[in-house]
Amino acid sequence: MTNHSNTKIDIVKSSTSKIDHVDFENLTFGRTFTDHMFVCDFIDGKWQQPKIMPYQAMSFEPSARVFHYGQAVFEGMKAYKDDTGKVWLFRPKDNHARINKSSARLAMPEFPKEYFFNGLETLLKMDKDWIKPGIGNSLYLRPFVIATEAAISASPANSYRFMIICSPAKAYYSGKVRVLFAEKYSRSADGGVGFAKAAGNYAAQFYPTSLAQEKGYQQIIWTDASTHEFLEEAGTMNIFFRINNTLITAPISDRILDGITRRSIIQLAEDNNITTEIRRVSVSEIKEAARNGSLKEIFGAGTAAVVSPISAFEHGNEVFEIPDNEKSFAGMFKKQLEEIQNNLAEDKHGWRHEVIL
Repeated sequence: MTNHSNTKIDIVKSSTSKIDHVDFENLTFGRTFTDHMFVCDFIDGKWQQPKIMPYQAMSFEPSARVFHYGQAVFEGMKAYKDDTGKVWLFRPKDNHARINKSSARLAMPEFPKEYFFNGLETLLKMDKDWIKPGIGNSLYLRPFVIATEAAISASPANSYRFMIICSPAKAYYSGKVRVLFAEKYSRSADGGVGFAKAAGNYAAQFYPTSLAQEKGYQQIIWTDASTHEFLEEAGTMNIFFRINNTLITAPISDRILDGITRRSIIQLAEDNNITTEIRRVSVSEIKEAARNGSLKEIFGAGTAAVVSPISAFEHGNEVFEIPDNEKSFAGMFKKQLEEIQNNLAEDKHGWRHEVIL
């Protein structure tokens, strides 16, 4: 990755590190944060000089627009360290493009590419010891933008804050996941913000997901808002179905997130000569495939979990168990992705970007 050294960043280093107090073998996802964070404010129509400072609490006016009108978007990324100590990012250009696409949909300013990459590189250089080598270890990166202007009139803000915080991570989900097909609630609708990584998209999922969890399911597979007949996404992930030896996933739209892991799996399927269909997937089709034995797998795909196999689903008070598959697509794709991300396999599509330490 190009070292964007022309962007000056004000740096204040932490006087002490928290790293010696962290049990890296027993991490709870998203609860532990590194020593530093990246901050850049948008004021008077332009992005100001970026800063890196010790990770700390921030103060905002109670009238900050983010609290009232939800102007907030984010990204999820990971940094990996190989056995030689080199640090890698996976498809970071796609994350930068997507956070700007999300920002534009919420009437927020786009963040300059040079600031984004120089901020990431500098932050990772400073907190490189928090990135542990080995498959399953990573440093989760959370770039996000919030509206900070102190005003409660219902209009876009004039000031914003772009930040990056970092959290060491291991596996997001352990074991297989049982899911409920949505019959009442929806994640997004036509013309909405489902394609964007808007904070409110995730808040709206929490209540119906909690109802599913009360029934013993970890996640929901969302259906279309109009008819609830077509399957679209799984919780916070894109969703894939394997019927016999064909891989099927829903097309992206203004309801469905254009997942970077999703795109990567579609490419890996092509590389492995797996027939792939990108089309609408009906609830009735998947139920029938489960009944006749042609449904071999369902799995979710996303940055945090990478690939998450689904072992059962419920719809219309019917429960369908999905038998284990020794030669699963899910296992193969996860292995191939992790080997590329950790610099253990050829990267013929140029997805891997080295951070120059």
